[in-house]
Amino acid sequence: MTDGVKIKLNPVGEYILVKPIDDGDTTTLPSGLLIQKKDTPRPQRGIVLAIGQPRDEKGNPIHVPFSVGQKVIFRKYAPEEFEIDGEQYLLMKFSDVIAVIEEDENKQ
Repeated sequence: MTDGVKIKLNPVGEYILVKPIDDGDTTTLPSGLLIQKKDTPRPQRGIVLAIGQPRDEKGNPIHVPFSVGQKVIFRKYAPEEFEIDGEQYLLMKFSDVIAVIEEDENKQ
């Protein structure tokens, strides 16, 4: 519980903060516990909320091929899951992102 204090999460190093995209395959209990429907895979999609500052062995910044606000697909068992104020979040290394989702605005 944050007692009315707004929390801002800033990932460090090579980590990113992601809000999972709910595909409707889970049920949230009043306690905040997520229950997946039977035979439902773990979420693998989300929206990037924050990006750390990844660096190589020499301390040079590493280019991250996506930005805050983009939808991504990530490795199934890569993220650490946690909850703050009833909201689910994922923390993972930026290298665990395997694709960026680009939605076609002209979709018919």
